[in-house]
Amino acid sequence: MPRIENDIKLDFKDVLLRPKRSTLKSRSEVDLMRSFTFRNSKGSYRGIPIIAANMDTVGTFEMAVALHQFSLFTAVHKHYCVDDWKEFATKHPECLEVRNVAVSTGTSEADFERLGAILAAVPQVQYVCVDVANGYSEHFVHFVKDVRQKFPSHTIMAGNVVTGEMVEELILAGADIIKVGIGPGSVCTTRKKTGVGYPQLSAVIECADAAHGLGGHIISDGGCTCPGDVSKAFGAGADFVMLGGMLAGHNESGGEIIEKNGKKYKLFYGMSSDTAMRKHVGGVAEYRASEGKTVEVPYKGPVEDTVRDVLGGVRSTCTYVGAAKLKELSRRTTFIRVTQQLNTVFGTDN
Repeated sequence: MPRIENDIKLDFKDVLLRPKRSTLKSRSEVDLMRSFTFRNSKGSYRGIPIIAANMDTVGTFEMAVALHQFSLFTAVHKHYCVDDWKEFATKHPECLEVRNVAVSTGTSEADFERLGAILAAVPQVQYVCVDVANGYSEHFVHFVKDVRQKFPSHTIMAGNVVTGEMVEELILAGADIIKVGIGPGSVCTTRKKTGVGYPQLSAVIECADAAHGLGGHIISDGGCTCPGDVSKAFGAGADFVMLGGMLAGHNESGGEIIEKNGKKYKLFYGMSSDTAMRKHVGGVAEYRASEGKTVEVPYKGPVEDTVRDVLGGVRSTCTYVGAAKLKELSRRTTFIRVTQQLNTVFGTDN
């Protein structure tokens, strides 16, 4: 029987962080590095826990090389073949030595075979990102169990889900890090096409509570439009924050540069969009709808400027709330509900 939950659920745009007294003298004093040991794989991680999304136009090998310079992580998209991975491992062994790259996979038998082939060919890869739009299916849980059984020492990221009970089920099935987010992405139309979703801030708060109770971790995946949103996700309890749209449009983002009326653009599309499905599976199956859109993002040049902007914003957040380390940010966070975020008298751009 249908029911309504009357508890208010909030998104990043609904809140601001309340400033608090601080002993920090400068943003440069803030330590953004995190260290984790994972529940099921027993593997360890050290780096700045921001992840490039496993999308064609974001999670590329070129992006992995660029983000490695900043100790950031890349979930490499699933459409590279074994030979591509071998070439990457040969040319850029440093990215694999520090373990800040994941191989992505879907949940078909062919995906499982391809995953095994890549991990056999490039054993330095220690992270697996099991990625589907709807992480609530029984098939998905069984697939995570199969991956854990086949690769007991690999760290498994799995998603996407938005509620605590499913986070717990996936962790108990063998996943280490749960991807949280249904519908918040900039090129995702799931909420429009299906009516299904969950405001991202509340999803992160609730899922982090569930995961941390079992010794697991979460990724806030989607919904970040600016560095302040990244800080809010960390403040809400996310261990990692995954970015798609914010990292699109750069040299390292994949795809060709398009010129229109003297301006340069790059294509960015959701992985359930018409564009992605035509590219990888020959088109949209007659029984389903496209749940993503394709946009032309203004060309932004090298990704390093965007990365510095994001990291600078998060450091500044930490100084405002008195967190000397990123690890302390969630403990120092108090969210206040607001009706307006920005003064838009000169528009909403930076």
